[in-house]
Amino acid sequence: MPPQDGFLFLDREKFHASFAGDLPAEQAAFMADSQVPWGVDALGGSITEPAWRAKPSWYLIATDDKMIPPPAQHAMSQRAGSTVVEVAGSPSIYVSQPAAVAALVQQATAAIVAG
Repeated sequence: MPPQDGFLFLDREKFHASFAGDLPAEQAAFMADSQVPWGVDALGGSITEPAWRAKPSWYLIATDDKMIPPPAQHAMSQRAGSTVVEVAGSPSIYVSQPAAVAALVQQATAAIVAG
């Protein structure tokens, strides 16, 4: 949707299909109704020393993401030198498949502890 008072929201009517396609309709509707807006000013922010340049990173690509296309995610994760895991799911993968997200966190933790 167009920004409102400097903030962005996802259209409630399109939320399920675009952001939570792998969740039940009731759960997606709840998420749409409870979304927290984010400021348009965040798009213009700059970072002088991104952490991924000096620290290891991991990236979970939700292969059914309709918000950030998976090819763009591959490019970003490759640029960062991230260890990549792909899982079939929407951008709401943290809700639809929490075990996959937890497994990636465990993988990252184990690698850092071992390193």
